[in-house]
Amino acid sequence: MNVAFREPNESTPVLDAIAEALLLPSGIDGVYARTAAFEDTVAGLGALISRHRDPGTEVLRFPPVMSRRQLEKSGYLKSFPHFLGCVSCLGGPEAEVRAAVDRFDAGEDWTPALSPADLVLSPAACYPVYPLVASRGEVPAEGLLFDVACDCFRREPSKDLDRLQSFRMREYVCVGSAEQINEFRRRWMTQAQALAGQLGLTWRIDHASDPFFGRGGKLMAASQVEQQLKFELLVPVRSAQEPTACMSFNYHRDHFGLAWNLRTATGDVAHTGCVAFGIDRLALALFATHGLNFARWPAAVRKALML
Repeated sequence: MNVAFREPNESTPVLDAIAEALLLPSGIDGVYARTAAFEDTVAGLGALISRHRDPGTEVLRFPPVMSRRQLEKSGYLKSFPHFLGCVSCLGGPEAEVRAAVDRFDAGEDWTPALSPADLVLSPAACYPVYPLVASRGEVPAEGLLFDVACDCFRREPSKDLDRLQSFRMREYVCVGSAEQINEFRRRWMTQAQALAGQLGLTWRIDHASDPFFGRGGKLMAASQVEQQLKFELLVPVRSAQEPTACMSFNYHRDHFGLAWNLRTATGDVAHTGCVAFGIDRLALALFATHGLNFARWPAAVRKALML
């Protein structure tokens, strides 16, 4: 399934040029204002992905925050605590809030007055799906399909445009038997290649692992690769030597089924899987591949994106 990269041609703009033209700095690494041209491309990608949606898929759009307790129950703190962003607020009696404001006015640190809320910033679009499925009872024999999206956050400040702190993620999620998840993922790994072809991108698909935390995380990552639970579609955004993961194909096995007691019609623990689209990364890949001028993009690509 691996396809050799071609080297970007001389007309391919460097990421600095893309940033200057399309992404405006906010003063915080990994957080940008997006221009109209970038958002037009994002809108086109969203429509193209929607045209590949399977019949019977339930469409859900989540806010950029979710329940802290739900994320804890899903096991995120055991795997990725270094990426988590929590919502903190000024609360308590008015006098305490006023005292914090007074400290700010005096040029002092006011943040110790903050208290954690019951919200966290969503690290991936699929996490709110599993408690929702649990609330509905038994997973039907035909399984469940969801189309989900949200603005996500991971605390990894970087000056690299393809590694943002705040980014958009779109996912197709499947809940059902192990056989259903494997078929869903196999099918989407094939469809993704066709989609990348429509976009005129150079790509290859390879096995991968998630950036688990700590020494134990290295063992988890090695196991993930050995069991081939994660594949990524890689595009040379920065370079052919260091390609960027723009889509991923993930089999969670029974992780979320056990966490949320998801049961199939036969009483077995449900398995889950997802295909994730890094929307901002795909947009960057398009500009890195085709240039900054839409008029010079291949006609087939402009048609696919309705540009």
